[in-house]
Parts: sequence; structure tokens; C-alpha cells
Amino acid sequence: MAQPRKIQDRFFKMAKADGYLARSAYKLQEIHAKFRIINRGDHVLDLGCAPGSWLQVASEFVGEEGSAVGIDVLDVRHHVAPNVRTMKGDVFAVTPADLFELGGGIFDTVLSDMAPNTTGHGDDFLSARLCLRVLEVLPTLLKPGGCLAMKIFEGEDTPNVMYRARKVFRQVNAFKPRSSRDVSRETFIVAKGFRASEARETGPTPTGAASDTPPGSA
Repeated sequence: MAQPRKIQDRFFKMAKADGYLARSAYKLQEIHAKFRIINRGDHVLDLGCAPGSWLQVASEFVGEEGSAVGIDVLDVRHHVAPNVRTMKGDVFAVTPADLFELGGGIFDTVLSDMAPNTTGHGDDFLSARLCLRVLEVLPTLLKPGGCLAMKIFEGEDTPNVMYRARKVFRQVNAFKPRSSRDVSRETFIVAKGFRASEARETGPTPTGAASDTPPGSA
């Protein structure tokens, strides 16, 4: 018989004690500790930011000189920090200018902890499509040389998403933080050195993940 999942594990309890809105705060801390994707004074964009734990961490990294902007279809109901601004909306529908106005210009780092509405069937495919859409909008949001960290559910299409990311970033890694639940299929694609001109030349990323598979994957 399967054991019930322990929701209130040590990271859940740590988040409560440290004043973070969710255990996911530690995932971003681990990503940053290993890859250094946010600098003091940076402008950071968090896609799918509710409830706001990644915004809390990002605001600490950028300091008073920087800014963190979050967008989500859900309201962020908690006050995060003075250098944080949030918008309710769909990142794939909002104009970049609206986001720039909140954050002070084009972004140095884009974060995405977004996940599709899960059903237990095909969640990895839906997650891959979501990641491809994030890659598609980066040329209008992320500055040349910028960084990306986005969640993906590991599955058949993960190599294709990694392949596409490597076409527009100089360095791409897959990383699973210790603070992710053992039973979770999530991992994070962490990329540095955005090649904006190449991304624009490549054009929109097709949302059908299998439409352009990496060499040797067929």
C-alpha cells in the first residue's frame, strides 16, 4: 500500500519559520546558489508568481537597487516587499511594455515556476508545451546575456525543450533542488547567456513539442 505523501515536511516547516509564503522559496535559493542567475540591482520577471515566494527571494537578491515583477492569472494577496510589483494577467497575452513599466525596463532574468493544470495524464507533455511558450516570448522580455530558470515536468519531450533552449542560450543545465519533493517529477531548466539576436532570427517556437526534435532523438 502506498504511503501518504508528507505535505508538512521540513521545508514546509522551514518556510513557515522563515516567513516565506511557500516551500518553493528554497528551490530558487538552491538554483541561485549553484548558478548565480540574479545579481544585485537586476530587474527580474517571475511568470506564474502566485503566491509570491519566488518574488520574496528575488527581492532579497536584487536589493533596493533592483526590482522584481510578478505576473499570474491569480491574485498575489500578500505584501511581498517595496521593490516588488505584481500584475494579474496572462503573460502570453500582456504587452511587454506593461511589464517593463512595472520593473524599470527589459529584464535581466526571467523565472518561471509555472505548471499546467495537472490531471495525472500527459502532464509532462503539457509542461513541455508551456516551457516552449516561455522560450517563445523571451526575445521581447529578456535582455541579451540574460538568464532563465523554469520548471518542467520530466518526460518524453524534455530533451526537445532542452535542445531548443540550447539554441538560444550559451549555457543550459537541468537541475533538481533538494527542496523538491522526492516523488515530484519536476526539474528546472537553468540557462545563462541569452542570445537574443539568434532567438529573433529563429522565430516563434512551435507549441507542438514533437514538431522539431533534436538530432538523434527520433
